[in-house]
Amino acid sequence: MLEGRPTTHDEDWRYADPAALEALVPADLDAWHDTVLAPGETRAKDLVLDAGHPGVHRVRIDVGAGARAELFAVLSAPAYTRLEVEVTLHDGAHFELGGVTIGGGDAVREIVTRVNHAEPNATSNQVVRSVHWGASVGNFLGRLAVARDAQKTDAAQSFKGLLLERGASANAKPELEIFADDVKCAHGAAVGQMDEAARFYMAARGLPPEAAQALLVRAFVADAFAAHGEPDALLEAALSVLDSRT
Repeated sequence: MLEGRPTTHDEDWRYADPAALEALVPADLDAWHDTVLAPGETRAKDLVLDAGHPGVHRVRIDVGAGARAELFAVLSAPAYTRLEVEVTLHDGAHFELGGVTIGGGDAVREIVTRVNHAEPNATSNQVVRSVHWGASVGNFLGRLAVARDAQKTDAAQSFKGLLLERGASANAKPELEIFADDVKCAHGAAVGQMDEAARFYMAARGLPPEAAQALLVRAFVADAFAAHGEPDALLEAALSVLDSRT
């Protein structure tokens, strides 16, 4: 066994695919993509982790004073896929995350974040949506850490899972570590099935079941990209996976 290889006994990997973890090599765990934003800078990144990009993807972002970092992602690969993001926020900085895990089969797709509010007046917002069917799993593990001097922090997390078939599952593990006293930190999580009333309403007006489902899923995942100026490409990347559903 690879020394230091994570297992499902580790809290940050508790919902991962055990077989996929056994196959990890050192390069999978050492390959971090590091990004540093200068004070006042704004930078946005879109990621589509589809069939050509499974595996572990690790990103570290240092957001300078007054800077803004935005990361939007779709995880739809048919094999174990993990997006792991570590963020450090300086005075007045902002981090925005919009993520979607979507797909079927038996794959585990997960987004794992650790957002460190290191200095005062920083803000962060994380919105993650999971849509799964078959025996697939969608996970979100989000940790918010607020340092003792990081007063006036304003941080939020939102996770919702939509299960299209029995056998699919979704897991959320929000974690707050707060040492400052003048902060706003909130998180919410919910998992459920398709809104049958809405689907019946659409069917009663002649909309085919597949089209009705696509519309409902589109509205559901669109929440994750509400802060994106031009979300259409990401939405289409997510919805295209529905075509493979049997």
